[in-house]
Amino acid sequence: MREIIILSMIAIIALPVGIAHAQSTYDILIPTGAAAPSAPYFWQVEKTGDTNGNLSVEVLDTVAWKNADTAAHTVTSGTAEEGPDGIFDSSLFPPGQTFEYQFTELGEYPYFCIVHPWMVGTITVETGLKVVSNVGSKVGDGKTTFDVEYEYNRSITSATVNEDTNSITFGLMGQSKSDDHTLVLILPSDLISGISSVSVDGTMTEDYTISMDGDISELTVTALEPTSNTVTVTGASVVPEFGSVVGVILVLSIVAVIIMTSKSQKFGMPKL
Repeated sequence: MREIIILSMIAIIALPVGIAHAQSTYDILIPTGAAAPSAPYFWQVEKTGDTNGNLSVEVLDTVAWKNADTAAHTVTSGTAEEGPDGIFDSSLFPPGQTFEYQFTELGEYPYFCIVHPWMVGTITVETGLKVVSNVGSKVGDGKTTFDVEYEYNRSITSATVNEDTNSITFGLMGQSKSDDHTLVLILPSDLISGISSVSVDGTMTEDYTISMDGDISELTVTALEPTSNTVTVTGASVVPEFGSVVGVILVLSIVAVIIMTSKSQKFGMPKL
């Protein structure tokens, strides 16, 4: 009996709590020959191929500078004219090494190499994705919740999970700040999987696309109007599955207790 209780507790503890994150890492290569002022370029953004050292990212994104040169370099925030500003500094790092920094605040971050001050660039941190928090807190056990990130020119003020229809309804509010009414939702499969339909204000629409990145679905809805009130996403399943699994475990535990108690009474075994 003790073994059953212990296994049940382990199963409960092991169940995951999902949080969605859409953070990205951008690589900037320091090319061979960058230590010379006459080099054709000193940086190369691997994702875009840009060589001016400038890169735009979002809040919580990470930039990784990779030293592919034959000389050691620094990546130091600030300017060659005014010196380091103390925000980040790689110190001198040799060929083959990487320096990473995660940007957590909006703004412009100029940087340069202290050893080779002609190597300059700027990281611009723009507005990141918005977040609707604690999705799933009012269903199941209330402990399996998700932070859903989204991009939209209005605000999502609520996200209601319906276990009966395997759907999530997002409530929209606020005034549009542009003519682009596209909504992008970053949805983890632990929250909703097998997305099959999207409705806007209760009416089904086909004006949406889904792209997968591992266990994350990026849902883009283009059928919205400036006055749209709700977007409902329906899938094959919604979470929290956690609550239902716990219920099964508890039922099995109770059944096991009844069986063990019955056997101990039948054969004269001591009660547990």
